[in-house]
Amino acid sequence: MTTVDDCRILQLPRVYRPEGNLTAVHGGEEVPFAVERVYYLYDVPGGASRGGHAHLQLEQVIVSAVGSFEVVLDDGTSRRTVTLNRGHHGLYVPTMIWRELVNFSSGGICLVLASRHYEEEDYIRDYNAFTGTKRRADSVS
Repeated sequence: MTTVDDCRILQLPRVYRPEGNLTAVHGGEEVPFAVERVYYLYDVPGGASRGGHAHLQLEQVIVSAVGSFEVVLDDGTSRRTVTLNRGHHGLYVPTMIWRELVNFSSGGICLVLASRHYEEEDYIRDYNAFTGTKRRADSVS
């Protein structure tokens, strides 16, 4: 079963230009899955957090498009925090990892590349349900 050690920073390609840099991302190449959905979070009030869930099947790459924020990763046993503040770094988050996005800088924008369309039944929004599901899956493996 997945652990926080399976979450990793992806170095996304950068094209340097004097007038500004460009990063292009292709599903199945720079991102380890076909991208089915892209969304972004913005205007996050100071002190607010986003996320607070895990996914049964969905994988994500999370990018700070503007500003910075932290991603708290939890596999039910271990926890770690990753700061995102560069547009050419993407945080790969596999299935069954609890994530919370916190400490957004003013004007921060979080861009998410997702492996699936939105499906409410794929979300685990209760932490105790997440750890229970994780324990059951780990005992089967």
